[in-house]
Amino acid sequence: MISKLLSFLSAPVDTPADDARLPLAALLVRLARTDGDYAPEEKRRIDLILGKRYDLGASEASEIRARGEQLEQSAPDTVRFTRAIKDEVEYEERETIVAVLWEVVVADGVRDEQEDAMIRLVANLLGVTDRDSALIRQKVVAKLGIDG
Repeated sequence: MISKLLSFLSAPVDTPADDARLPLAALLVRLARTDGDYAPEEKRRIDLILGKRYDLGASEASEIRARGEQLEQSAPDTVRFTRAIKDEVEYEERETIVAVLWEVVVADGVRDEQEDAMIRLVANLLGVTDRDSALIRQKVVAKLGIDG
């Protein structure tokens, strides 16, 4: 199963946008694990994001996250995830993806330097500028009413 997913990520993408959900789940997991603390709050936030984004029930979202965890562990780099997403969605949607990445970063109440560096890399790979990413972060923090 994992080899099939990895070949999907390395192959040209010509499938519906819903097929970006595993790369997105893996990317969210990778970001959450960046600081070495994959907190329950981050897992819950990832489940909420996947559920809302793909209209999934709680158990379905959790299953996609679990599959994303497996994919994240076996993928050697982040570029595979971002390329699959970038090929699937328009720029405005990539900004939305950066917003959900920021939601995961601030979910545990701690903004870590490693997470900041990872999100800068990912935003860049998705074609979202540092400035736009910072503006998106400010909106996310204000929307969630947390310090970040």
